[in-house]
Amino acid sequence: MKFTIDTEENKAYLKELAQELLKFAVRFPSPGGSAYYLHDDGSPWVEKTLDNYETCRMVHSYCIGSFLGFPGSEELVRAGLKSLNGEMQDHLNGGWFTSIYADGTGVPGKLCYAHAFVILAASSAMLAGMEGARELFDKAVATFDQYYWDEKEGLSRDTWNDDFTVLDSYRGVNSNMHTVEAFLAAADVTGEEKYRIRAGRVIDHVVQWSADNSWRIPEHYTSDWIPDLECNRDRPDDQFKPYGATPGHGIEWARLITQWALSTYTDQPEKYGKYVEAAENLFLRAVKDGWSVDGARGIVYTTDWNGKPVVHDRMQWTLAEGINTSAVLYRVTGKPEYAAYYHDFLQYLEEEVRDHQYGNWIHQLDQHNHKLETVWPGKPDIYHALQSMLIPYLDPAVSVAVAVRNSITDSSF
Repeated sequence: MKFTIDTEENKAYLKELAQELLKFAVRFPSPGGSAYYLHDDGSPWVEKTLDNYETCRMVHSYCIGSFLGFPGSEELVRAGLKSLNGEMQDHLNGGWFTSIYADGTGVPGKLCYAHAFVILAASSAMLAGMEGARELFDKAVATFDQYYWDEKEGLSRDTWNDDFTVLDSYRGVNSNMHTVEAFLAAADVTGEEKYRIRAGRVIDHVVQWSADNSWRIPEHYTSDWIPDLECNRDRPDDQFKPYGATPGHGIEWARLITQWALSTYTDQPEKYGKYVEAAENLFLRAVKDGWSVDGARGIVYTTDWNGKPVVHDRMQWTLAEGINTSAVLYRVTGKPEYAAYYHDFLQYLEEEVRDHQYGNWIHQLDQHNHKLETVWPGKPDIYHALQSMLIPYLDPAVSVAVAVRNSITDSSF
């Protein structure tokens, strides 16, 4: 029963794991506040670079922790904000480093992906009433508007050089997915609907591209937004730009599309229904192509354009999004198949992915569900996993931090 949605056992199970995750990552702050990459036992991996997006994810996660009453959350958020206002910020050229080396210098290149996460972290910190959060948010959106958001296209550009003088020709959907996540959070926290409108423009592109490609999302594009379906064929397990379709992204997009539609078209059932149908198509295509298709449980990392697995590894973030989206689609459609997927995903989590020795989840498994560390060594953060322990019982129309805060206020969580 603990894997069955809406049972008391399931609610207790998710609460237990959420607390376990928050306890696991408390050693993340470096002296400058940036997030250390974490070893399997949660100890800091001090030799590795310090990543912007990991720092932002920890700020966001412990803002949620503060709403849940997890001890020490505010101090951890302040540490992360110290970094985002300090060493992780490029005070010479503007914007934020993608990562910094041990000597404090920035890793070359300025990524949209990282800047979207700054907006998310700042939005959550504003919601938590953290000092300086509004100023961080204003600076983050100003930088994003200047360099990343393309108002004409209704999409985000991807990568600049260090001083924002050369824009790379690559365009990508992954950074746009996290742009949508950040914009929805910004809209919910600030009340500025322009961010929700922007999210919808991105979503319209992705829905159309997916519908034209059998609901497998083209991930990579040229500078004029023509799909590059052969990108990284020779490096199929690239950490951020893998070749082919990524079922986990189809699943994650399905949740974000549903959230946007719920918050935009609740009084227009025809339009709302169209986007929920698109979300269902994305989810069902992803699980048909990716879930337990190669002789073992798990969602494969990538497939080719006919749905055949390319990289068979299982990534923990994909499972987390499967838990999230199956629950959300069950909430909005009432269809029992989504509750069944939710049950199966949680059972797989407990039996294969959860680390019962140290806490957190194993971040990468191979085709046979043996631990693997080629893409994600260690356990860098808790962001995807923590959200998946909360979203199933939250308002699906609202971004995660806001929904948690609201759920605590009305005592429903």
